[in-house]
Parts: sequence; C-alpha cells; structure tokens
Amino acid sequence: MNGGVDCPQLTIRELDVAGARGPLAARLYSGVAARIKKDVLVVYFHGGGFIKGDLDEADVFLRHLAGGALNQLVLASSYTLATEQPFPAAVEDAHAVLVWAKKNKVKLGWTGKQLVVAGIEAGANLAAVCTLMSRDRGGPPLAGQILIMPMLDPGLSTCSMREVKLDERTAGVADTCAASYRGYLPNGFDRTHPYASPLQSSRLKNLPAALILSGEDDPLRDEAEQYAAKLAAAGVATTLKRLAPAPLQDAGARNDCACKAAAVDQIGRFLAALETTVKPS
Repeated sequence: MNGGVDCPQLTIRELDVAGARGPLAARLYSGVAARIKKDVLVVYFHGGGFIKGDLDEADVFLRHLAGGALNQLVLASSYTLATEQPFPAAVEDAHAVLVWAKKNKVKLGWTGKQLVVAGIEAGANLAAVCTLMSRDRGGPPLAGQILIMPMLDPGLSTCSMREVKLDERTAGVADTCAASYRGYLPNGFDRTHPYASPLQSSRLKNLPAALILSGEDDPLRDEAEQYAAKLAAAGVATTLKRLAPAPLQDAGARNDCACKAAAVDQIGRFLAALETTVKPS
C-alpha cells in the first residue's frame, strides 16, 4: 500500500535489523512524543503470499496505527521471500527480528516492557509461528499477537476457500494462494509442520493473547476463525472479530480492508487491554 497520511506528529525511521542470515530492511513508526520511550513495541510482517511484498505495502496502515498511539512503537520488518529461499527462511528471519528488537530496545526507543507480534496474510502466518517459536525456544517473551486475515492452511481446504474456487470472478485468488504455497513449501512434508501451518499444530498452549481479524468476504476467513477457536480451546485469551466486506478494486488487496477504522480501533483496544492485563515481558 502506498500513499501518504496526514500525521504531523509521526516520526518514521528507516533502519536495518538482524535476520537469521543477515541484515533486513525495516521501518520504525513512532507517534506522539516520539522522543519518549514507549512501553509497547509491535513488530509487523507484511503480506504478499510469502513470494512478494515489501515495507511499502502496509505503510499507510501502519501510519494510521502508529499515528495516534501514545505508548507504542511499530516496527515493520522485511523477511526472506520464498523466491530467494523457501521455508523455513522467512520464519527464522521473523523470530530473529524479535530477538534483535529485544536486544536493541535502547536504539528503538522502547522500554522493553511489552513485545507484540503482528502481520497480515502471509505476514500473519509468520506472526503466529513466532509465538510458537518464542515459546519453544525460551524467548523473547511476547505479550500478544495480532493476526489480520492470516494464511494458515496450505491445504486450502476450508469452506470459504472452496467457495472462492467455485466463483469465476474470484477463483484466481485461490490459484494465487496455491501458487504462493508451492513457492514457500516446495517440499510436501513441510505442509504439516506447525511452523509452516500453525492451524495444524496440536500444541497451542502457553501462547500470548491473540487478536484475530477475519474478513466477511475473504477466502482466508474460515482458517482464521478456526485458528481462533483452537487457540481459545487451548486456554489462550483470544479475541476474534470479523470485518465487514469492503469494496476493493483488487480482490487480493486485503490491506485496504485492514486500513478501515474498525480494524485500527480493534487493534488499539487490544493493545490498551494488554497494557492493563499483561505483565511486562
């Protein structure tokens, strides 16, 4: 997503962060009182079906998200695309960025108190997987996860995905998702790995609180909502919100939907609740 937003108090810094195998381009957004250290850092991963996408894709959305925030920073990070190296390169990058952020809190202007991971579509897959990796690897501690219309089912087997396949106008979306997974998971046995498909994981306990935003007319709707149900059943504090349909010029432009005030409001409420209910990391 490109374009500007009128946020006169917004500070944006371009920087490099450490991925699993080298530096990655990143962008730090800070709203009101940028010079004051913030207690919450949201690390965000872009969409693009694992095979494309960059920092500009969600720039408008993140400007909205950070522009009115009093006590949070947003760090958008790139990651290795599947066109360069398939799974698990992207998820290893994503987790490495969280580790880097924890070690470099002074550089970021963050107190280190609460770390939240977020993303949209393929980026939301990485965000969800990061919670599993952080739990399994002993850190860094995460206060929450925000999954916006996440890609979680390489099998593309949900009802909402099958409905899209049967619709001539939108069948291309399912084909695009299938091509994305073929690029990201060229080895078939990886498709059931919990770090590739968290929806398939049977170990979802002891994960951070989750906000999951699905889309009424999104083919990823059912897998997002199924994952929310599985998290809740595992004892994870989970908030699920289904976003109303939004008129999109591009059927795959999910960020346009995410930019809507309702989504930004839901995220703001979730982060505010974390500050009052979750112990600092």
